[in-house]
Order: sequence, then C-alpha cells, then structure tokens
Amino acid sequence: MIAQTLRAVVQRSRSFVFPHGSCRMLHSGIAVNFSKAYDYDGKTKVTIFNTETDLGLMITGYSQYGFRLNNDMVLIGPISVFPRSVLSWNVNTFEDINEESLSLFPTLDPKIDVLIIGIGDQSPTPPLSKRIIEFMKKHKINVEVLRTEQACATFNFLNAENRMVACALIPPLHISYNENDILQTKLKQKELYETD
Repeated sequence: MIAQTLRAVVQRSRSFVFPHGSCRMLHSGIAVNFSKAYDYDGKTKVTIFNTETDLGLMITGYSQYGFRLNNDMVLIGPISVFPRSVLSWNVNTFEDINEESLSLFPTLDPKIDVLIIGIGDQSPTPPLSKRIIEFMKKHKINVEVLRTEQACATFNFLNAENRMVACALIPPLHISYNENDILQTKLKQKELYETD
C-alpha cells in the first residue's frame, strides 16, 4: 500500500530514473529511493534518505523561522549545512550575501565540489547570481543559487550521493504548500487519534 502510494507520488513529481529498476525522487526536500528487492518475495523496498543519519545531515523541514534536520535538530535562522556539521550563517536576507559572508566556503579542507545557496522564497536575480558565481569561480567551486525549497532538495540529493557539498540557506518569508502536504497533515492527525 505504501509503495503504491509513493509510486503514485513519483509519477506526479519531479523524478530521476536510474538503471537497475531503481528510482530516486525529490519532493519538498525529501529524497526517496525505490528499488526492487528480490531477496525472497520480490517486494519493493523503500528507503527514505532523510531519516538515515548514516548518510550525513539532511534537511527534513523548514519554516519562516529555521530548519529541521534528520537528526531531529531544529535550527533557527540562516544556516550553513555540510555533510556532517552545521553552522549559523550571519546573513538576514539575500541582499546580505557578499564575498565576506561566503568567505568560509573557499577555506574549507577538504575542498567542496558544490555550494548550494538557498535565498528564501525569492527567485534568484541575475546580478546576485553573477556576483556569487564570479566570487566562487575564483576559488574553483561550483555554485547554484536557488530558492530555499529547491536548495534543500538539491543538497539532500547530492549529500546522499556522497558528494562534497555545502549548503547556505536563508529561511523563506512565505511557505507554500501543495496537495501532498495537506494529505500528509491529515494522515498525521488521523494517527494521533487512532487507538490500538
């Protein structure tokens, strides 16, 4: 039942298809892996990456105030997330992003391959992206400037792939939701009132 529901979500969501019958999906910051397990009865095995702490830190939720990680840590305000650690990031809005606020990332050892910057719920403007890309290009670090929701999903995916990735995130000012979010809320409420 769960596998069928998740497969239906995959068909309606952005999905990435991989060889050997597996499929990885990113939806609202959640990375899911489907693979056919032919051990005994051929049932589909589902792994939700965000809950596996052995894959490193992942972002499982966000709000206007901060972020929740897969180790149940709740962080308030802008943050910098790395595969195994997290720091507070001293910016208030995307307008505060400059060479000084990004100076930590080129000094890291081992060097990161990709820096993902989530700028809240605003769309990245060409001048902002250009300024950030030019600074990081000097240090030979790839960078993506995205909305926070997209940045969380991208970080989770790359981190699950064991890439050297870092993510700098600003909480969004407004939260949008979709029908899947409403369904999940109703299911959680139903579980609260169920009796054994």
